Amino acid sequence: MANLKEKYKKEVIPKMRERFGYRNNLAVPRVAKVVVNAGFGKQIAGKTSEEKRKISDSILEDLALICAQKPILTTAKKAISGFKIRKGMPIGGACVLRKNKMYDFLERLIHIALPRSRDFKGIDPKSVDGSGNLTIGIKEHIVFPEISPERAKQIFGLEITIVTTAKAREEGLELLKLLGFPIKS
Repeated sequence: MANLKEKYKKEVIPKMRERFGYRNNLAVPRVAKVVVNAGFGKQIAGKTSEEKRKISDSILEDLALICAQKPILTTAKKAISGFKIRKGMPIGGACVLRKNKMYDFLERLIHIALPRSRDFKGIDPKSVDGSGNLTIGIKEHIVFPEISPERAKQIFGLEITIVTTAKAREEGLELLKLLGFPIKS
């Protein structure tokens, strides 16, 4: 199987140029970056500081395995008493993937993780915004092959945003379909 970068160059660019009439290859939309977020605010609410640290460390460790790079720790911008969150409290982790790591991650997402996720019937086209960016949520991180379900201490969800350089929604949707994303018709 050819990797996603080669597929983009050999198949997607010619089809996109034919369909939308771009003048050159550089005008064709591409995937700019992939942002992977995991929030653990709900899991650490009401826990002791030692328990909070253990939970956040295990989640960040698993996120690092999934993304193949160290995630940054995100903190609360303001206090929300209803959620027992204080300003500056760690509430999640995020990874921004670009270039080769991005293509490797997308390949695993399309061919392994999405088909393995429970009750998956395809990505809703409404998940693509007006700028052609796709945002999907995965309820269990154990669908990724890097995570052993027996070894996972904490099961958490992920939010994955695929950012494209498309100017319009239909361009981004067509790009994602040609790349192999299982988008419902």
